[in-house]
Amino acid sequence: MRYIIGIFLMLIIRNSSFTQSPAPIIDYYPPSQVPDRVILTYVGDPATSIGITWRTAVSVPLGFAQIKVADATPNFEKAGTIAAKTELLVSDLNAAHYHSVIFTGLKPNTLYAYRVGDKTLWSEWAHFRTASAEEAPFSFIYFGDAQNDLKSKWSRTIRQAYSHMPQADFMLHAGDLINIPQRDHEWGEWFYAGGWINQMMPSVMTPGNHEYQATSPTERVLSRHWRPSFTLPENGPQGLEETVFYFDHQGTRVISLNSQAFLLNPEDSAKQVIWLEKILAENPNKWTVVTMHHPIYSPAFERDNPNLRNGLKPLFDKYNVDIILQGHDHTYARGGNNLPSGAKVLDSTGPVYVVSVSGPKMYPSGLTSWIDRAAMETQLYQLIHINNDSLTYEAFTTIGELYDKFQIIKNEAGDKKFIDMTPENVPELISDKLAKSMSEEDWKVWEKQFEAYKARKGINQDSEEKDKKGDRRN
Repeated sequence: MRYIIGIFLMLIIRNSSFTQSPAPIIDYYPPSQVPDRVILTYVGDPATSIGITWRTAVSVPLGFAQIKVADATPNFEKAGTIAAKTELLVSDLNAAHYHSVIFTGLKPNTLYAYRVGDKTLWSEWAHFRTASAEEAPFSFIYFGDAQNDLKSKWSRTIRQAYSHMPQADFMLHAGDLINIPQRDHEWGEWFYAGGWINQMMPSVMTPGNHEYQATSPTERVLSRHWRPSFTLPENGPQGLEETVFYFDHQGTRVISLNSQAFLLNPEDSAKQVIWLEKILAENPNKWTVVTMHHPIYSPAFERDNPNLRNGLKPLFDKYNVDIILQGHDHTYARGGNNLPSGAKVLDSTGPVYVVSVSGPKMYPSGLTSWIDRAAMETQLYQLIHINNDSLTYEAFTTIGELYDKFQIIKNEAGDKKFIDMTPENVPELISDKLAKSMSEEDWKVWEKQFEAYKARKGINQDSEEKDKKGDRRN
């Protein structure tokens, strides 16, 4: 009966005016009795808990998960079993059951094996390690927007990142995981690209504007895929659960803010400001990382988010937040300290702001004055290592080449020193290629910013860059 109801609802939604653009007629990622879209997520204390979410056909009414401390034997008879929460999700292409389990009471810094299923058909056994209960060195991977060509072109980024750092503790996605929020095909590609990596390395994610669907000219709603697909912390403001949250990981507080809700709704922005100040004021950790989708300082040409900056930056400065990891603008930028020409080290109290992009969609950079390192038309992933008094940040291109690097050193009093470690033999990947399609008026503005940035950074202009504007745009 639930299967028939699901199909009926699917047909209604597929033909609804709320569906954004035509979806593929063929369902290339249909649910089945075999668990798929299995993903680990942090949901509470990473040292003692983990969230697991997966999908099946609606013909599978119940879900279960089994877990045991991993060892080298093939003996799994003593694995404990827990029943899952199950909910129906009707998409534009299918109806499916999404199952979720939260394992609690786990041992810190322990390797576990788990599987999910319905007691007849199971996933494979997979491993994950809980966090340490104490401050300890760790690493994580940060991705900017994936969004487009997920199977074709984003897959190489997440797979290269995992190959580069398979022992990272978790992955962080800064929003716009997909392009069209209600299109199941895109969610299918996102999960396909990550594949079994999602089963082995926990993920946390913050929503972007493309996780929201327009229901009217002034209203947006979160994708109906978001909460069934991911089991995330619910310690944020009421009404923003699993989009605004925090967790503490081995001496670092990681905070997710919902920038789309902040920009859309004054009530949601006020909620987040009040909540954020409390979370920062009561933070017992040495390091603080914030992720959100829209940038405080926008690097893309002619884009800006002054309401976000005015509402949040004073708190970031007041509480000495260390790094802000963002997306949205489909270009790479790192800055906030504006190093004097030739300087490599300086005392610092404000955050370092980063905007990155992991997928193939690209925008021209505005090359504004806050940026200390830029890249255009470049897919990247970032590895961040925190070890006692140091935070080391590395940005790599999707072919594994180091592009940007810096380190923050912090003493017990919270005083910080910023060290620019950008590889000297790697030129900045900036050009005027993306700007060639601009209007004449926009081109003039952009060209001026382009020349000013090169002058500020001491970037030599080759003969092609010295050509007249008209020649470059032809």
